[in-house]
Amino acid sequence: MSHKTIVGASALAGAVAMAISGTAFLGSTQGAAAATEKCYGVAMAGKNDCAAGPGTTCAGTSTVDYQGNAWKTVDAGTCTTMSVEGGRMGSLEPLDRDLPA
Repeated sequence: MSHKTIVGASALAGAVAMAISGTAFLGSTQGAAAATEKCYGVAMAGKNDCAAGPGTTCAGTSTVDYQGNAWKTVDAGTCTTMSVEGGRMGSLEPLDRDLPA
């Protein structure tokens, strides 16, 4: 086998390995994205994720800690068990509490 053939085979093997590992990584990130949920009423002021409710325009625009209509992405299954100051809990639906005046 010539030197050029060995180098070519090594390059091909490396490219295949990168393609396979990239596919595996892509699959794991898609699974991670699917394992989250919107949790209302748990974000600190200015720390909400995009598309909150009235009084906000996008990410980072909530003005009240634990604003009921502002959400934060959390791990799936954890929202309703999250507690914040004052004995309040996270919610999978927008809340009518702690809204900006």
